[in-house]
Amino acid sequence: MMSSNKTVRTAAVALAFILMTTGHAAARESNSANQPQEARANPRVQAVPTGQELKTIGIVTKRNADSFILREQTGAERDVLLAPGTDVRTHKQGVFRGGKEYGVSYILRGLRLEVSGRGNEQGQLVAEKIRFDEDDLRTAQALEVRVDPVEEEAQRQARELEENRAATQKAQATASEALNSATIANNRINGLDEFDPVRTITVPFATGSSALGPKGRAEIDSAAAWVKTQNTKGWVVAVVGFADTTGNTEANRKLSERRSNAVIGYLVTKHNLPLQRLVQPFGYGELKPVAENTTAEGRAKNRRVEIRLMVNKGIANVQ
Repeated sequence: MMSSNKTVRTAAVALAFILMTTGHAAARESNSANQPQEARANPRVQAVPTGQELKTIGIVTKRNADSFILREQTGAERDVLLAPGTDVRTHKQGVFRGGKEYGVSYILRGLRLEVSGRGNEQGQLVAEKIRFDEDDLRTAQALEVRVDPVEEEAQRQARELEENRAATQKAQATASEALNSATIANNRINGLDEFDPVRTITVPFATGSSALGPKGRAEIDSAAAWVKTQNTKGWVVAVVGFADTTGNTEANRKLSERRSNAVIGYLVTKHNLPLQRLVQPFGYGELKPVAENTTAEGRAKNRRVEIRLMVNKGIANVQ
């Protein structure tokens, strides 16, 4: 029964996010000349008066390096600013059990959460506390995994239609439906489509291990030295873990998450990477191999963490 309730809850959260991201709430005029660019570009974003306390619930529809857009059940949107002191954790589990603490990097597109804070001079809600359920977090993480297969299927069908003009009406409808599904799924995740890739650093790992070895540290140190020579305005970092097919599938997924966390820990402690720069840490497990798992060389390539350096498209176009 408990498993059934969780399934219903997960489905409800996913459905709510789809409805909220695809709905067309009535636009609201903004008279504040001091609103941030996000609010001016989107008339649905409502400003929070300076110093006013606000506690609201909604779903994350857009994620930036140090802020996100929260859409409330009414359709109104808030531009939420993440601060170094923002307290992010799950809801309390009973009287004697507090919530589990998370970093701001776990705030993903599609996550239903509660935020409380105060308005600043730009009309943003400066987040002091953010609370959510772990079931909702798992839902938001799972949505990202579903995107690529849907997109690949849509692209495959689109190519077939291009090559064969005489495709049937049913095939055309199927391709259109797959493409629409890909668009909806893409809107659920952490918004990495809003960033241009700058560079990807691959960090190797030993079989069954999440310990960062000398070669992995050297790769990170070399990349960090290069980053210091660059203009990093608008940059964000996505850390994604992977595993080969040795062992149990679920164990490999957890192993890939531990590998991601090991790299994040090194970036933060050794190179002082601000947590606000991190976007969507994730462990793919055995998914997305870069080589065949039938050889030792191929498995070694698949045991990795990818550090993806990206820049906000809007900022990149201005520079």
